[in-house]
Amino acid sequence: MLGLIVFGVLLLGGAAYRFMTARTKTLQGRIAAVEADRGAAQDRTAAEKTEKKAREAAAVVALGFVAEEDLDTELAQPALPERTAAIAAVGSGDWEAGASYGEAAGSDWEERWQRVRALAEVAAEDDAWLLAWHAARPSDPTAALVDADTAVRVAWNVRGSQAGSRTTQEQFRLFHELLVKAQAAAHEAQRLAGPADPVPYMVEQPIAQGLGYPHDRYEKLWAEITGRDPKILTAHTTALQYWCQKWRGSHELALAFAHASAASGAPGELLSLLPLVAYIEQELHEQELTPETFFKEPGPRAAVDAALVDLAAADPADRRAVRLRHVLAWLLFWQDRDAEAVEQFRVIDGYIGALPWYYSGTPKGRYLYARNWAVLATAPEQGA
Repeated sequence: MLGLIVFGVLLLGGAAYRFMTARTKTLQGRIAAVEADRGAAQDRTAAEKTEKKAREAAAVVALGFVAEEDLDTELAQPALPERTAAIAAVGSGDWEAGASYGEAAGSDWEERWQRVRALAEVAAEDDAWLLAWHAARPSDPTAALVDADTAVRVAWNVRGSQAGSRTTQEQFRLFHELLVKAQAAAHEAQRLAGPADPVPYMVEQPIAQGLGYPHDRYEKLWAEITGRDPKILTAHTTALQYWCQKWRGSHELALAFAHASAASGAPGELLSLLPLVAYIEQELHEQELTPETFFKEPGPRAAVDAALVDLAAADPADRRAVRLRHVLAWLLFWQDRDAEAVEQFRVIDGYIGALPWYYSGTPKGRYLYARNWAVLATAPEQGA
């Protein structure tokens, strides 16, 4: 009798299991169908978004702007023919062309810095021509400058552009070792330089940033630069990086330095760029800040207004102005001043190797988001 009871229980249990299994399969089937419908809806939404984005991009291009595939992410503006020729020449081993190019800047210290940097970027990949230059002219101050900046470039290439949390200990170790060597090269360039030349001291700025000079030591380096030329734009923007919170300072120190730099410049000298960069650095560093609100605050708005006045007073042939235009385009976009943003986008369009675009992992995406929005927002005014 007991056996029959057990057998009956097993039969009932099996039936129950089959029933529950059938219900489970039915529920799973319904869930799968719902998920399939949801996936199909998401796919349709994604396709619609992609199609809309493509239509908007085509409309912007039709208004005379550069297509995404044609954007240059390396340069901030078209390269000058003489720079292109000099880089090609040294790349083929002609160090004398490099020497002539560097020396031709004369006492235009900003231009001398830009030329030294262009040559150093080539030498960081292949320095055979630079070694030949050194061998031929061992006491050449321009060769020493290029050598020092090349050492800086190599060190920073080893470190990479990632945040410290994404940089390995081995990268940091090599970075430090290479910067110590670059420091010695910079000091040698300073020894060989003419007394009025601030560029060898500018070469030491990223070394100071990477090695973590104390504030008083950095201020002495800064005095060496500004005592020779107080208004070199690149020297100021490089110093601002040192004073940023992400490196050796704070938001307060960076903004104070930026405002002091801007106040020291006459209209047209473009030092109004400094507060704009300081605000961008702060917004990027502080997670609770959002660009659509922070950049509309009184400080950033006043800084943008001052920069527009500064830019209007600048020499139209001043190639430094493009750095200010890139930053203005970004901030004007966030301030909902789309027509003014479009004025800047029309000038810079096609070349986006500049701040703030390269602060994004997808420079083209950041640039196109701002540019296309501003252009389409003002399209009726443009006769579209």
